[in-house]
Order: sequence, then C-alpha cells, then structure tokens
Amino acid sequence: MAPRPVTQPPQPRSLADVRAKSRPREDPERLTTHSRIVRDTVDAIEARVADAGILATEPGFWRRVRRAAVLHDTGKIAAGFQEQLRPGGQPWGQRHEVLSLAYVALLAGAAGWGEAERLLVGTLVASHHRPLHPTSALASQRMLSLAEQYNTHTNWKEAFTETPLPGGQPLVQVRRGLHQELTAWLAGMFATDPTPPSAADPPLADRARDGLEELLAAWALPVKPDVGLLAVLAQGALTLADHAGSAHVPLQTHMPLDADYFARLPYPPYPHQRRAAATDGHLVLVSPTGSGKTESGLAWAARQTPTMPGQPRVVWTLPYRASLNAARLRLRRDLVPAPGERLADIGLLHGTVAHTLLNQAVADDCGTNHTTGEATAAQADQARDRANAMRLFSQRVRVSTPHQLLRGAVAGPAYSSVLLEQANSLFVLDELHAYEPEIFGRLCAAMGLWERLGSRVAVLSATLAPPMISLIDDSLARSVTLHRAPPGTSPVRHRLALDETPLEGADGLDRLRGWLGEGHSVLAVVNTVARAQRLFEALAEDARDARPGDPNAALLLHSRFKNRDRDAVERNLLRRHPERDVKETGPRGGLVVATQAVEVSLQLDFDRGAVECAPIEAVAQRAGRVNRRGRHPEGAVEFRVHRTDGDRPYEPAAVAAAWAALTRLVEDGATDLSEQDIDRLLDLAYETEWGSDWLRRARRARDEFATTFLTFTEPFHDRSQFADRLSEKLDGVEVLHHEDIDEYRRRTTGKDGAQLLAAGLLIPLRYRDLKTYRAQYDRGLRVHVIEGDYDPTIGLRPTSEAETIL
Repeated sequence: MAPRPVTQPPQPRSLADVRAKSRPREDPERLTTHSRIVRDTVDAIEARVADAGILATEPGFWRRVRRAAVLHDTGKIAAGFQEQLRPGGQPWGQRHEVLSLAYVALLAGAAGWGEAERLLVGTLVASHHRPLHPTSALASQRMLSLAEQYNTHTNWKEAFTETPLPGGQPLVQVRRGLHQELTAWLAGMFATDPTPPSAADPPLADRARDGLEELLAAWALPVKPDVGLLAVLAQGALTLADHAGSAHVPLQTHMPLDADYFARLPYPPYPHQRRAAATDGHLVLVSPTGSGKTESGLAWAARQTPTMPGQPRVVWTLPYRASLNAARLRLRRDLVPAPGERLADIGLLHGTVAHTLLNQAVADDCGTNHTTGEATAAQADQARDRANAMRLFSQRVRVSTPHQLLRGAVAGPAYSSVLLEQANSLFVLDELHAYEPEIFGRLCAAMGLWERLGSRVAVLSATLAPPMISLIDDSLARSVTLHRAPPGTSPVRHRLALDETPLEGADGLDRLRGWLGEGHSVLAVVNTVARAQRLFEALAEDARDARPGDPNAALLLHSRFKNRDRDAVERNLLRRHPERDVKETGPRGGLVVATQAVEVSLQLDFDRGAVECAPIEAVAQRAGRVNRRGRHPEGAVEFRVHRTDGDRPYEPAAVAAAWAALTRLVEDGATDLSEQDIDRLLDLAYETEWGSDWLRRARRARDEFATTFLTFTEPFHDRSQFADRLSEKLDGVEVLHHEDIDEYRRRTTGKDGAQLLAAGLLIPLRYRDLKTYRAQYDRGLRVHVIEGDYDPTIGLRPTSEAETIL
C-alpha cells in the first residue's frame, strides 16, 4: 500500500462537497448527484427490459435494484476515498462498496426492510465492482475478491474508522456531521424518518464487517439456479446503470427498425421472406445466398417487437470482423434514423470497434487535418467515447460477434450487465454454420438461456445442415418455425467441376490465367495464408496485364494485414466486385485471391471461381460469391473445386466428407448446381461418420456449457479467467510489427497523441501465434511487438508453411 500523507488531507466540509468522481476536473460530480443519476438510469433500464422472462417471477426485482442504486456509492464519503480523488491524492487501499454496507444496514433498519430485501440490496452494493468470492485461479491472474481482501487479519477500525497517519493525528474516515447529513439525505430518498444517532450505535466499521460476513456466508454455498440467475441479473442492472450514469450516456428509446419495415421493401418479396415476416417466436430460415436473408431477418424482428414488453433490442451476430463492419454500414443506411439524425445509430461490438469508428470519422468529419488527411487527436477521443458508449449498450440495434454474448454468461459478476442486456431481446444469428461444433454447441446453450430471459431467436443461413437444425430445435423449449426457400428461388448459377490437381499447380495456374485473359473476373480461395500469398504473387501481373490501368485489377484478402491496409483492401474489393446489375452484360475482369475471410456476408460477385476443398459449408459459401444472383449473361458459370494436399486449418475428416459429397454429386450427373443440390451436399456430408461425430461433439459442448456456466448456482464467484480463455480462443490479439514502433510511439504519445490514432498499425493474430513471430510485450507501448516480413499488398508473411491463419 502507498504511504499515507504525514499531514491531515483536506476533507469535505459538508455533504455538498463529497465527490463521487474525479471528473470533470473543473467541477467533479458529487456523490448525491451521481446516486440520483444512477437511480434514474435504473428506471430507464426497467422501461427497456421490463418484466421479461424469468424477471416476471420476481415482483420486487426493480425495487431492489433502485434501492441499491441509491446506496451503492455511499462508502465514498470516507476521507480516504475523497483524498484519492484529489489530483495527486494518495490511494486509500480500501473498498468503498464495503463501507457502503454500513449504510445498507442503517437504512434497512430505519425503513423496516425484510431480511431477503436487505440481503439482496447489500449483495448488489458490495459486488458492483469486485466478486465476493474467488476461484482457484492464482490471485496474480485475476481481480482480488472481497473475501480475500477482508478476512480475519483485517483491522476494521483502522480501515474504516480511524486510520493512523505517520507522526500525526489519525485520519477520521467519516466525521459525525457528514454522516448525519448523508443519513438524512438517504432518509429523504427513501421517504423514511432519519434515525437519530445514539452513543449505543455500533461503529460504521462494525456494521460494514457484519454486513460483509453475512453476504459471504449467504453466497458461499451453491444456491438454486433461478435464485442465482435473478441475483446476477439484478447485479447487471445496477452495473449497467452505474456505467451508463457515470458516462452520462442515455439509453436510446428510438428503434431504427420500424414496424412497417417489410411493407417498405423496394421489391416484391420472395415467398420465404413473406413467411419469415409472418412468423411469431423462434425462426430458422434456410435460403440461398443472394435471396434476401438479411431482409427476412429484419422483417421477422419487426414482427416480434410490438408483441414484446418494454423496449426490445435487436442483436445481429456474424462470425467475422469484415462482415460485422459491412452489416453495420448496411443497417445504418437501410433503417430509420432518429429524428434530426442523418443515419440510423447502430451499435458495433467487437475488438476493433474503436478503430472502425475512427476510420469513419476521418472519412466524414470536416474536422480532418486536410493537409495530411489523418485523424486528429480530438477525433480519436470522440471515437473512443463513442466506442465506450456502444459497450454500454446504448443502441437498440447492434451488430456483434457471438463471443460478446457468450462472455456475459462465462465471466460471472464482471460482465453481468452484458447478461442483463440479453433479456427481452431479438437475436438474429447470421451464418451460424461457420462455427466449429464446440462453439456451435455453446451457442445453442446460450439460446436456451436467452429464451429463459424472455428473448427470441432467428437463425439464418444458406447452408444449415439437418443436424444443426435439430440441435437448435432441441435447445429451445418453445417451438421453432423452420422455413426454407422454395425450389427455384435461386437460378442455377454454377457448373461444378472437381479437380484432383492442386489449385496452385501448373494446370490450375494456366486455367486461372486463361480466365483472366478472356476478361473474366476470377475468385480463387485457398485455405492458408501462405498459399494465398504464393498464388497471388504468381497471378497478379497476369490480372494487371489483362486490365491495364486498373489499380485494383489484383487484390489479396486475408486477416493478417495491418488494420489500415485491411480496411483499404475491403473498400477496394466491395467497390470493384459488387453484385452484378441486371443490365451488365460484359465480363468484368480482375483477380481476387482470398482465404476464409471472403466467405461470409460480403456481397461480392465474380464471373469464375476456383477454390480449394474445405468443409462443405465453406465450399458452398465460396460458391455464393460467384455469379451471386445468377445474373451472368452466360447463365451458369464454372465453379471448380480442387483437392488439397493438406487439410489445415480444417479437420481432415470434415474435408474428406466434403470431397466425398461433391464426388457423389458429380457421379450422379448433378453438375449444374441449384439450392437443392447444396442441400443434398449437406445431407451427404453429414451422413458420414464425421457428421455423426460432429453432432456428438456439439451436443456435448452444449450440455457442458449449460451445466458449467448457465446454472448460476454460484453467482458471485469470480469467473473472469474463463472469459479470458474464451477471448484467447475466439478473439486473438492485435500486435505491432517491429518496423512500426517509432510511428506507433509518435501517434500514441505527446500532446496530440491518442491510442486510437495508432490502431491502424496493428495486426490481428491468434494468441498461439505470438511465439511463432517471436512476440515481445512492450510495457511502455502496451502492445506485443512481433518480427517477420510485412508488405502492404501481401500482408504479414507466415514464418512457415504450417502457419494457417485465416
């Protein structure tokens, strides 16, 4: 603990001087003001979530959260806390929420609360920053729990009554006059008579100790699942109110998705879109790429909203960062902005959200430095604030990765507000097939939890195998409506060809060069970054020669670019290869070499396609980027699948099942692919031993996840290390190339420096690849620095052929 000041620090003279925050610096927010704001924010959260799902079984839920909101920061009255808020003030070393328990006890007694009321209000107050109980993880790897910080060795009098100062009088933590003012103010807030102080009253320190001991005992052993879930949701309500209130971010009430969305579609809807728009409750929709799945999902959500309580939110999930960004931009353009706004306000929740927002600010804001074209520090601050607001879940329509949602269930108390926001919501899970069986199973377990929270689920995909549909249906208690696009929704778009030779072999390269020479636009998709880079370097000049003067005649897309370079590639890709217009009759030219990054939600269109074999859904998705809507003047165009000499990064059995299914289709003469042929391919692949094993693994993952994380029998134990593991598996880490250290330092330090100004220099990596690139953590820059070769057009080169990042 830091040394205490030798002299008495200045103390507030009255309750009006007691601060809750150190900001704004010129006039810090007062304790009473903050408490009122948080209480009022609880009202806004109640209006949003209402009594959805399990909340309807607890009539006193919102009353208890409101009471906790008034009391949650009362311990900040301590002189030690007030001292640490001063510029240059010494840290206190104690937890203000523990001292707040003394005021919970005082008010509970004065207002005559019952034991259950006092216990839950006290629990919310004590745990809104720290877990009550630890896990078995090492203390150095996680946040210290209250049970660890306060134990038999704690000197409660020194902590919360009189704290010794070196060579001076002890520091009185709560002076009598301030205490009386605070209790009187609290009595007014709760419309009860203040209890006059008495000499017989136990010290605040003793009340705090007794209150914490009671809470620790109450939550030490497992409780009934519903009791635990309701307690975590209540904590989430208080935490969300505290965060939103502290940031002064109002929760939006405007819903960008209006009820007549379906009636406003600018084209005659497909039959499957009409059925989706008329569905009440859970939905699974299987329809071909380019047949309006997004519109179908929005129409379904618009149908549900008026039939749900409160103010439901729409959460649209996708697996990859590029598809998230594209989806948000599309929703901003297509949905209804709030009055006075130009575009709809759509939340974006993923690891590089701030960087994405900053890029948009640079493009749209007239405050850009016109000399350099770069973002200013003020814009970076604005984008950071915007990102923080989004993480507080202000918007009613959001785009997210499923990991953000799973984290709310996994992390325990630290992310309880994430879990609360999953109540009374509409989840549209787009491209759910893209996940391995373990993640798919966990998402199915989460669907069951969302249903308990009063939420509804829609799953959209062009390639959803029967075992997947069965597992979704089995995971939800209420009925799931399945709609499929009728035959003929999508025209025959592809002539399937199988090729036993490698795509980057001599014959494969000659064929691709021939297509380019004929003026066709060509998509080539391979399974590893190394092969993508080699293939691109072999063909780029041919593409440029076929389209002289076209700066985007050859493009390479994978995930191992610096953020700014990846953004540029995506913009050029979408601009160069959009969906073909019905009036467009000529070949487009141009080459795109890509990895799995091109498969999901990018609305691209090519004249020809050649891909490496992959799991059957990946093959089908790759096909969906070729002659996307069947508007090519030739009709069906060639789509060639090459056998690979290595399966990584996929499971060999999954790739083998796909090749066997494709071979069977060709042997049966079905080389002109329709959506029915895609369904048959899925059936053939999942009828194998691999398919049976996939279902077993997904079901086991679902059940284990539900048992471990979704029972909430130990709701106030720290589980943050589990969330960290999930991040390592799904999110990865962003790193800095060693050649960019100086530029990164210039952008992040100095008068105009800001972290976001340097975000464009970072490169996404998986945690397990840090060692491969000999990463070293730079504590000054707070980022991993890697070695390796980097080129803006090629990206980060793998250090070996075994590197298979997508």
